[in-house]
Amino acid sequence: MSQPRFFEAPKGLTATEIAALTGVAPQPGASLDRRVTGVAPLDRAGPQDLAFLENKKYASQLPTTRAGICLTTTRHAAQAPASAVVLITPHPYRAFVLATQALFPGAQRPSSLFEASGVAAGALVHPSARLESGVTIDPAAVIGPRAEIGSGTVVAATAVIGAGVCIGRNCSIGAGATISHALIGDRVIVHAGCRIGQDGFGYVPTQTGPMKVPQVGRVIIQDDVEIGANTTIDRGAIRDTVIGQATKIDNLCQIAHNVMIGRFCMIASQSGISGSVVIEDFVMMGGKVGIVDHVTIGTGAMIAAGSGIMSNVPPGSKWGGSPALPARDWLKGQAVLRRLARPGGERGPAAEGEEA
Repeated sequence: MSQPRFFEAPKGLTATEIAALTGVAPQPGASLDRRVTGVAPLDRAGPQDLAFLENKKYASQLPTTRAGICLTTTRHAAQAPASAVVLITPHPYRAFVLATQALFPGAQRPSSLFEASGVAAGALVHPSARLESGVTIDPAAVIGPRAEIGSGTVVAATAVIGAGVCIGRNCSIGAGATISHALIGDRVIVHAGCRIGQDGFGYVPTQTGPMKVPQVGRVIIQDDVEIGANTTIDRGAIRDTVIGQATKIDNLCQIAHNVMIGRFCMIASQSGISGSVVIEDFVMMGGKVGIVDHVTIGTGAMIAAGSGIMSNVPPGSKWGGSPALPARDWLKGQAVLRRLARPGGERGPAAEGEEA
């Protein structure tokens, strides 16, 4: 499945190397010198591919897979065909990801779309910009006055880095991204089309129309953050907008001015976070979550997809719905609505998961 057209052809890994890398246990009698050079799902894998089974939903595919090596749990190992080398682990997908990272290191972060190094002809770099050795600037990228970019960073074609922006080492700035009024740490990935550091949406209503509030803050993005394609992050108005260490933000999200997002958060696509929201560490948000301004989402909270957050969310809690409620209350409400929707409003037998 994995084609060298887009990724460098891997040297491959033996079953022994995969076991050492991931800490899995080979099935007794397995041929540990078996080598794989690609990855694929069970139903498409060939003898040179690594596959995995974790979800029992796909268990029917295991007996007929042609994969050379398969990662799975003790429960399913006996169903694997004799042609496959079986490696047993409680967490097959996690082990599969570790092995895939080793097979395809170039897929970890975007590289130069021009497959170049250094500053390409056609890139515009202001004379006052400071670039460490090992920076790659693709054609048609623009680097503004006093910008600073660390070694190992790649700025893709047509990206624009504004005046005074600082970008750390080993970062990747995607094609067409624009960055202004921002300080960015090391190993940050900004995917194509992102908009970082533009004005926040700040206005004061007056009798003559909205009066614009100057946005004089910055965007601070800490180490190991990843920001999905076409996401927008506004700079602060009177304080900084901050994205904490190793937080991962999906495509098409909107993060407004003065927002503070903690460390190790995960925010799924099309979520919108209003101004001055505080999201503490380890928060997980599903897609299309909307959060009103000036609320706090506590450490470790989980927000269901499509939820509308109108008030503070306590640490460690699970909320869902719109307006959002604690998950238990939300599910009770959904159960009541289902019962009321039955003909004549009859209570009838409780559906699975409902309280009778």
